[in-house]
Parts: sequence; structure tokens; C-alpha cells
Amino acid sequence: MKALVYTGPEALMVTDCPDPVAGAGEVMIRVDSVGICGSDMHAFLGHDERRPAPLILGHEAAGVIMGGARDGERVTINPLVTCGSCKPCTTGRENLCTSRQIISMPPREGAFAQLVAMPEGNLVTVPDHVTLEQASLAEPIACGWHTVRLALDVLRDEPREGLTALVIGGGPIGVGAALSLNAQGVPQVQVIEPNPIRAEYLKTRGFDVIAPDDLAAGHMVDLVIDGVGYPATRATASAHTRPGGVIGHIGLGASEGGLDIRRMTLQEITFIGTYTYTAQDFRDTCAAMFSGALGPLDWTETRHLAEGQQAFADIRGGQVPAPKIILKP
Repeated sequence: MKALVYTGPEALMVTDCPDPVAGAGEVMIRVDSVGICGSDMHAFLGHDERRPAPLILGHEAAGVIMGGARDGERVTINPLVTCGSCKPCTTGRENLCTSRQIISMPPREGAFAQLVAMPEGNLVTVPDHVTLEQASLAEPIACGWHTVRLALDVLRDEPREGLTALVIGGGPIGVGAALSLNAQGVPQVQVIEPNPIRAEYLKTRGFDVIAPDDLAAGHMVDLVIDGVGYPATRATASAHTRPGGVIGHIGLGASEGGLDIRRMTLQEITFIGTYTYTAQDFRDTCAAMFSGALGPLDWTETRHLAEGQQAFADIRGGQVPAPKIILKP
């Protein structure tokens, strides 16, 4: 098969690779669409020790099952593979599985390729009215869906229609979180996006977008979701969450810095670190997408897999208006 292989910092190469082998309970999928994630970018830059070169990256995928009873079925992929028997798995928190694996991280190669093997239980059938490009957005949106669900549980005694939220970052994680907030009943959502090219693009898609400098001092919201995870964004989250509010933290930009622990303590602000999603979150995200509750999902750009190196460079250079580039193997 052809695959886009990460060969070292800032280097990707399309090359022939051995076809994956489907293990017990797994099926082979012909990849149709696969999105470029922020974690792929971290790896591309050489900043993720969990993803050493050479490696096939990519975990936001949708495609068509090849062979077996489900041959020809269009599916979107939950890339998180869990054991099913540890305490997190048996209590509905599979994302915290003690032996979790995710494609694009050893020992599982990723989906920037023509083929990928996955357990059948990780696949959700895609209805005919949804394109596979749209279906590949399930994974990044599910990250935001999971964070919103956890944050709203803290605020469960407050009417959702009266809540206000701020999402930091207009990339796919932030966009997915904003859409998930709306779908889960929070109507007032602003997105902070510093890149004017991206900000204007999102405005044309109906998002309420502001620049970081437009955020007034003293402005408070009930819920902040940090989809970036750098010291500056955590400082913003700390400063603009109202007393008793919630910070949902998804971004993995940097490990330390930014949180105003004193203010968070004195004002009883809840901080929740969130990683991926549960299997139910993934299914719920798909159901919301397929029903139209998450909008037209028209904020993507598609390129051929062979253009992967340039796509990564363009994203890094801030030249891509759309929050998500989808590669087509």
C-alpha cells in the first residue's frame, strides 16, 4: 500500500509500505479520508516522543470495510483501542484504559495510508447522506463533545440555556467544542482565534469569533474550553472563568505554566483535564453529526495524500483558512 510516512522532524514521504494485517476481531478498511490533527503536527515537528520516526501518522479516518460480512460498509473509525477488561473500561471510561493504544502511535501504525486494520467494535456505520470527508471529523469533534459533557456535569444544577462559554482556539478541536456546546444546550459561545485568516473564515461559517485582544478585562463566562494548551491560553482561561465556573482543558501545547492557581482556589473554579472520549461519547458524536445537530460540517479542505508534506507546512505557516485539512489516499 501507499502511505505517508513521518521520517524525521519536518519530513514526510509517500512510499510503499507493507499492508497491515488484521488481527482477531479486526477488519481491513480502505481509507477514504483522514484528517491532519494537532498531535500529528507535534510529531511532524519532532515534539512528541510517543511518536518516533519512522511512523505512519493519522488517526482521524473514515473509509470502507474490505471483506467479511460487512464488506463495502462505509464507516468512521474510533482510533482508540482499549482492553475492555480493566476498571476504566468496565466503568465506561475506556479512554483511561491502563493499556490503551491509538493508531498513529506504536505499536499501531496510523491512517495516512490506503489501508488500516481496526477492531470491528471501533467502527460506526456512516449513513448514505453523510460524506466520508464529513465522517472523518467524528474523532476531533468527539474530543470536544467529551470535554463539554464533563464540564456541563459540574454545572448540572444550572439551566444550560443561560450558560455562557468561551472556546480558546479556532482549530478543529476548538470548532468541535463550540459545536458540541451548542448541540448540548449552551447557546452563547465565543471562539478566540488569533489568526485573522482563520478568524474570518470561521465568521463566514457562522461562528462568533473574537481576537485575543478583543477580550475585555473582567469579562467572565461560566465555562472555558482551552483547545490549545499553552501558558498564555491557560492564563486566559484562569482570568475569564467566573467564580464557581469550569475550565475544560483539551490542548496539549505545553506541559506547564499559565494557570492562576490562587484565583482558581479562592473562586472555586473547577479544572478538568480531558483526553479523547469514551466509546459512548464517540457514538453520541456520530449520532449528532448524522442528525445535523453539529451543522453542515463544511469547514474542511481536501488534498491528496501526496500533498501531505506541503499541507503540514501550510498549516504550520498559518496559511490555511479552514480548521481542518483532510487527506485523500
